Parts: sequence; structure tokens; C-alpha cells
Amino acid sequence: MTTDVISYDALDISPEDIYREMGYGDTMPDDSIRDEIAEMTSDIRQWLRPRYAFTALRGNVDTENAAVTLFTHNMQRAETKDGDEKVKREEGEREGGAIHATTFNCGKIVARQLRGAEAFVIFVCTAGAEYQRFIEEMPKDDIVKTYHAHAIGSALAEKCADYMEKVLDAQIGKLSWKRTNRFSPGYCGWHVSQQSLLFPLFNGETAGVTLTGSNFMMPVKSVSGIIGIGTKARYNDYTCGLCDYKDCYKRRKRT
Repeated sequence: MTTDVISYDALDISPEDIYREMGYGDTMPDDSIRDEIAEMTSDIRQWLRPRYAFTALRGNVDTENAAVTLFTHNMQRAETKDGDEKVKREEGEREGGAIHATTFNCGKIVARQLRGAEAFVIFVCTAGAEYQRFIEEMPKDDIVKTYHAHAIGSALAEKCADYMEKVLDAQIGKLSWKRTNRFSPGYCGWHVSQQSLLFPLFNGETAGVTLTGSNFMMPVKSVSGIIGIGTKARYNDYTCGLCDYKDCYKRRKRT
């Protein structure tokens, strides 16, 4: 499991990233909005602590049934002589204990994009509990400022996921492996209810993110999902032409 807490500045977030989340596309908001966004981000950068966690699991893709299956087992960590960590199965596993399989009905789009992967990375990234409190403490009668705070939070979560991907790239690059794009429950035909299958696979290492009874994440400004990795994994842009979800944030980035 790889986890970290990073800073606002590490996200390399630009005002334009936030404006796009607000629906401006490639146009610019007026001076008053730009000033307010600048003021809010100046405050946020002092205390924001985004977090992420990810781990790799073995698995396979069934494109015919639009599903991906991940395999897990109980593991313990031991230190090697040079200080690097290695993962060892518990005695029961070495003696033939059962391996648990979790199957996600991820939809045709996700399954096709994960083809060729030799393993799969599950991840969760979040703007953090601090930012959740920031949103909750917004004046109830200031709808515009609350909207701006939500837009900034969405940009923060996405940028945290981008940062996580760079860390992953550095790790798999040592193996000359490649990766797919990232895919999340709730998008590309993968139902959000399957968050309840995804989160137990982290064994509690979820960067402080929990699920509500409706399978939505808390803090709200969080991103979770799966990435395929391996020598034959391929990175493709999101296939928005095959998806009818018109309000997808990935589609908005390309308008």
C-alpha cells in the first residue's frame, strides 16, 4: 500500500483548473469571481492536506460480461536486509488457503479499457477532512461562495488523483510497465453502488475516506477507482462518444 499526505502547492493547480470545474470551459469569469477564487485559494493553501492511497492487486478482465475480478488474501509485511519492504503471505496462504475474489460489474466501457492489464491498482484520493469542514462552515446564505468552494474542492480531488498517477508511474516505470486511464464507480457505466465492494479491499487504508449508506464518499471531495497496469496495458483518452452521461466531469474537460 502506498499512502501520502501532500500540500496544496504539490498539486500544481491553476485558476483555469478551477474555472473549468465551474463550467467556464476555456473562457474567463469576470474580475469579481477571479478575485474571490484567488482569495479562497490563498487561504486554503495554508492548511490543506490532500491525501491518497493505492495498492496493486492481481485480477482479470471479462470483456464479454463487462466485469473485472480482483484477488485478495491476508498479507503481512517483513523487512528485508536492505530495508525495503516485501509482502509475504501468511502461513495459511502458503499452505493453500483460499484467495478471495471480488467481481465488479464495471460496464463495457471500463472493461474494454482495462484489457491487457496484468494487475490492477485500486486508489482513493481526497481533498481531505480539513476541506470538508471548510465547505460545511460556509455561510448558509452565501450560495455563490458555497458553489465556488465546491468547484475548488472538485478540482483539488482531481489534481490529487493526477499526483497519485505520477507516483504510480514512477513505481511501475521501474518494471517497464504501462497503465490505463483511471476509472471510478459512478462513471462510464460503472454503478456507484459498487463502492461498497471496492472499499473493503483497502483493508482500512483509505486516506481517511469513508462511505455513507448510499455509497457516496466522505469527505465529499474524493475520487476512487481502478487503473490497469502491465506491459500490455494501454492509456487511452476517455471514450466519451460511447457514454451517454452528459454531466460527466471528464466530458466537461473536453468541451
